[in-house]
Amino acid sequence: MENIYLIIVVVLFALAISDLIVGVSNDAVNFLNSSIGSKAAPRFIIMIIASAGIVVGTTFSSGMMEVARKGIFHPDLFYFSEIMMIFLAVMLTDILLLDLYNTFALPTSTTVSIVFELLGASVAVSLIKLGSDAETAGTLGEYINSTKALAIISGILLSVIIAFLIGAFVQYIVRLIFSFQYKKYLRYFGAVWGGMAITAITYFIVIKGAKGSSLITDSGLTWIKEQTMAILLISLVGWSLILQVLYWVSKVNVFRGIVLIGTFALAMAFAGNDLVNFIGVPVAGLKAFQNFSQAGGGVAPDSLLMDGLTGSVQTNTFLLLSAGIIMVITLYFSRKARSVTQTEINLSRQSEGYERFGSSHLSRLIVRKVIEFNQSVNALLPKSWQRSIRKRFELDGTEEAQKAKKKDKAYFDLVRASVNLTVASIIISFATSLKLPLSTTYVTFMVAMGTSLADRAWGRESAVYRITGVVTVIGGWFFTALIAFTVAFIVANIITHGGIIAIVGMLLIALFFLIRTHAIHKNRSTREKELEALSEEDIEDGNVVEKCTREINHMLNTVINTFNETIDSVSKEDRKKLKEINKKVERLNDEAKSIKNNVHYTLNKLEEDDIETGHYYVQVTDYLREMAHSLTFIAGPSYDHIANQHKSLNKDQIRELKELNKQITLLFTNSMHIIENNTFEQIRENVVNQQQETLDFIDEYRKSQIKRIKKKKTSTKNSILYLQLLNEMKNFTLHTVNLLKAQRDFITKEKVDQEV
Repeated sequence: MENIYLIIVVVLFALAISDLIVGVSNDAVNFLNSSIGSKAAPRFIIMIIASAGIVVGTTFSSGMMEVARKGIFHPDLFYFSEIMMIFLAVMLTDILLLDLYNTFALPTSTTVSIVFELLGASVAVSLIKLGSDAETAGTLGEYINSTKALAIISGILLSVIIAFLIGAFVQYIVRLIFSFQYKKYLRYFGAVWGGMAITAITYFIVIKGAKGSSLITDSGLTWIKEQTMAILLISLVGWSLILQVLYWVSKVNVFRGIVLIGTFALAMAFAGNDLVNFIGVPVAGLKAFQNFSQAGGGVAPDSLLMDGLTGSVQTNTFLLLSAGIIMVITLYFSRKARSVTQTEINLSRQSEGYERFGSSHLSRLIVRKVIEFNQSVNALLPKSWQRSIRKRFELDGTEEAQKAKKKDKAYFDLVRASVNLTVASIIISFATSLKLPLSTTYVTFMVAMGTSLADRAWGRESAVYRITGVVTVIGGWFFTALIAFTVAFIVANIITHGGIIAIVGMLLIALFFLIRTHAIHKNRSTREKELEALSEEDIEDGNVVEKCTREINHMLNTVINTFNETIDSVSKEDRKKLKEINKKVERLNDEAKSIKNNVHYTLNKLEEDDIETGHYYVQVTDYLREMAHSLTFIAGPSYDHIANQHKSLNKDQIRELKELNKQITLLFTNSMHIIENNTFEQIRENVVNQQQETLDFIDEYRKSQIKRIKKKKTSTKNSILYLQLLNEMKNFTLHTVNLLKAQRDFITKEKVDQEV
């Protein structure tokens, strides 16, 4: 029996390694978004600083380990066998839940997840205990510490609102002081702001970090508490003087230093506060097993109460450092960590570009009401005030600044990054000093959203999409608690009643789930990178006309290949292949839409007074979008027809479709050849004549189908599908030649302008 529980302990630690990986992937956004988003330093420097913060922070997490043992339930009322089932259910649920959020690049709170998993699993086991002992459900409160869960829920609401409002307010004031051309104001206010920011971060390190450290004695903690004000005052004056001298000597950028120090502080806090979320349960499981082993072989697992988990235990420093090393390795190699970080950075970036989230009724309503409120406020302010404020929030429009911005590709500047880290540090430190429950994820995310709003990053072009993203993330936070509790409750019931077989089954399910979500994340990441490649930044590279030509040819090639696959699959009634084709068509439509939505970036790269050239390119994108639509109306009805088990196409219809497929493929091939080689003089000879021949075939086949209908040789659904395919093929043919002519005018007009 003891060997079985030893295996469970080993499984817990194996799951802990996986949990560390998925947990760091989710929480990396807490401390990386400001430094990476502002390009405060090369990525490898940022990663080194964050890694150092993690390693140091792991030594500060010893005291937090008690949360897993006794923070949510009373271990002295549970038997050893019950405790191990609770811990195993929690670890299985935590891995699955966090990996799910990582797959869809949504940041969530690992603290909330672990707390509600512990709550769900302990409630499940408690109810089983009550049922087996024939006790009443009213004694459930004796087993569960429900006050902790309620405190965390209230902490979620408070942290979301307070962090957002304070972040927006502080960013607004700081931007008024420094403006976007902040370098010219560093000599006046840089040292003072730097002193205040670094002091706040120092306070954050002292208050948040020292408590629970395995390296600081009780007397050291007492001294820190007594001398807190003196430490802060010395830090404020000292750092202000040091930064001012450094600026006089070497023109040092104060904001860069703030961001890098803040990154270290938040990484340290993450490791110190959140490490318990990943290894706290396995460490508690190991302690429970040690108590069981020390009790002797005569004690049954279901008769030994876990009184030994109620006391304070110092976690082994080597174990903590080992966990820290795994976290650092994950930070460097996890693709999901980059995806989650990118979600927050994209929602707070200053520039426009690819928007991952769509719009919603709620986001449109919020934007509309905010605009109305803003107009009401502006009506009360003097015009001179409005002009002054507007000037402070104008981006630096010099040519040199724009070049630097494109070269660095920073999502926002160092001013906002420093405010993000400073405000987050202050809020977390203050809440910790008052012993209020708080999530570092919630605070850092909402501060970043507040500062981006105050910085006018959410303009009317992007506000609805950004707000939809924020609402999606916040909604996910609340679902975290619900899902964590429910899944842990179910898993605890399954493995408690099912025993070893259920445990093995759940482990296999978890392994399958991790493999599956890895594939889903890979596909999502690839797709988003393809769409982002069409954004403004990517257009900077190479000749814009050549880039547009490559883009058009790539789209045409994809369209005709997909069209060929569709005709072949509908002829063979290949439902699975048609389903795959529809997904491909959906991606193609997204790509065509992205090209259309980003057309203004291309127009900005053309000659300013070249109206005709821009006009022709707009026509090209319009026709490309129409062709993608036509493909949708070919692939979609084809799949529906086959999936609904309607009568298949007859031999004559299949023969006609294949003949049209050859004609249209030849038309596309000739068109792509002309575009690639700029031989537009061949349009009439090789394309227009081919177009007319194809249209004649379509008319002939439409008449043939009408004859079949009159002779009742085809069913209604069959006729509807076939006639729709013919109609969309006609649109296909017309749009192809129109696109080719617009591309000709775009290319030849551009060449003439360059020669002139």
